Amino acid sequence: MSIDGQEVPITNPEKLYFSSQIKVTKLELVQYYLSVAPGALAGIRDRPIVLKRFVNGAEAEAFYQKRAPEKRPAWLRTVTLSFPSGRTAEEIVVDDAAGLAWIVNLGCIELHPHPVRSGDLDHPDELRIDLDPIPGVSWDDVRRVTLEVRGFLDEVGLRGWPKTSGSRGMHVNVRIQPRWTFTQVRRAAVALSRAVERRAPTLASSKWWKEERHGVFLDYNQNAKDRTTCSAYSVRPLPDARVSTPLSWEEVPDCNPADFTIFTVPGRFAKIGDPHAGMDGSSGSLEKLLELADKDEAAGIADAPWPPHFRKMEGEAARVMPSRAKSAAKGIATKKPRVKMPLITVANSPDKAAALAGLERWKAKHADIASLLAVDDVLVDSMRGRSSTWTRIRINLRHVPEEQRPSRETPEPDDDPTREWRERWNKKKTNK
Repeated sequence: MSIDGQEVPITNPEKLYFSSQIKVTKLELVQYYLSVAPGALAGIRDRPIVLKRFVNGAEAEAFYQKRAPEKRPAWLRTVTLSFPSGRTAEEIVVDDAAGLAWIVNLGCIELHPHPVRSGDLDHPDELRIDLDPIPGVSWDDVRRVTLEVRGFLDEVGLRGWPKTSGSRGMHVNVRIQPRWTFTQVRRAAVALSRAVERRAPTLASSKWWKEERHGVFLDYNQNAKDRTTCSAYSVRPLPDARVSTPLSWEEVPDCNPADFTIFTVPGRFAKIGDPHAGMDGSSGSLEKLLELADKDEAAGIADAPWPPHFRKMEGEAARVMPSRAKSAAKGIATKKPRVKMPLITVANSPDKAAALAGLERWKAKHADIASLLAVDDVLVDSMRGRSSTWTRIRINLRHVPEEQRPSRETPEPDDDPTREWRERWNKKKTNK
């Protein structure tokens, strides 16, 4: 393809990237991104980008590639990022439609930019609010919490820009002045998450540990360094090829994420343009959020847990599940007995949709047991291997009388991409 004067090869253009529910080829995916290029580029331009590559399509396993491919066009630029581990990587920066088409040809169905610009890699210019409902939470509750976020942002003088996540949640992005470090931006996000939870305590949760969450989780850790979320107009690897779609606030109360797909969004974009076109002109200050964080700290509220691969941070509470935490008795720390929950695994798959379909089959097979489960008894975990992600679904049978609990069965599907590696590792340890 000739795009803006650059030649971009599209290899295997007829290769199906979506095939289970709809049929979409690689070429059609490239054409989709070109049809919304001004909007898609607004979310990634001048930002280093992690390549999440689905080289065998949306139904197959993906892998993350931080480092820029050695074989790349001379007109594509890169920047060198440093990570919490101390390592560095040279990452791609996409500035135009030709670069966009080039990374989509690599298998990047969705786009994952960092929240910084290439000229200042240490100070984010975007606060990212990720609203992630636990299984069973209604879309109506997601919208309610999103509107609570808007109300709170108005109070602290910030403007939020909402979009569907392309899955079950919502994102609200906030342009900020690039004056604060990643640690400060995350601290502001923690304060915001806790404030929204106070405003809507039955609907929203700021708790990191899944055993404490309820309703819609505000994932503050998406603002930690080295974390990325899908950007505007990203296609998600779901059977209907949904799109993470920018909205106006007026659309939020009645929106339906299923309405925004690779087939409907180009027409919407051509008709109304990009609802987020003015985002870059709305940079705000984090000062009020950081003042709120100071008040929480003064009240004895510790920093919230960081992602597990980060080093222990100053002021952070114990990074351990509450059910395993130590309790104090007479000034002596004693280990709190761990309550072992009756968990069974019902599905393992690199394809989240396939795992969720397996969950529905299990519920249909055990309808009498499924009726006894609470919303938070279904645990849908995104597991990360060495270079890929997969979905594990477990059922907590705590509300099912012991005599009615089903025996453990082989999960269906049961495709854990780390199993072979773990078996080799365990065999190696045994042989030692």
